[in-house]
Amino acid sequence: MKKVLVLCTGNSCRSQIAEGYLKHFAGDKAAIYSAGVETHGVNPKAIETMKDDGIDISQHTSNHILEYQEIDFDFVITVCDNAKERCPYFPSKAIKYHYNFPDPAKAIGTQAEIKASFASTRDMIKAYCAHFVKTNL
Repeated sequence: MKKVLVLCTGNSCRSQIAEGYLKHFAGDKAAIYSAGVETHGVNPKAIETMKDDGIDISQHTSNHILEYQEIDFDFVITVCDNAKERCPYFPSKAIKYHYNFPDPAKAIGTQAEIKASFASTRDMIKAYCAHFVKTNL
């Protein structure tokens, strides 16, 4: 079974969304993990936006990358530039992918505008994850 790590800054939003979709699309083809170079807790708006699309991430936890340093990942996907730049080195044969998704947690405006920002990022991550699974798993 392939092992996939999704990495972001705080493991609170984009990486949590990606973990949810990768698990959904990959099924039993892969073990999916997510982590951050920091831990900020799972963003309630990320949970809500995923629930709106039928994916439950409410039981996810925010994990630090060093918790997984002993796992030999097949793929590491960074979903923000900050995580890519700050990722601590650990020996791995993992194939690395990177896509800098917009951070909806930084959205400002009305509640409707913020919700739309989360939905937009969610939809980008969903398409990326569907393609990743189809291409790599």
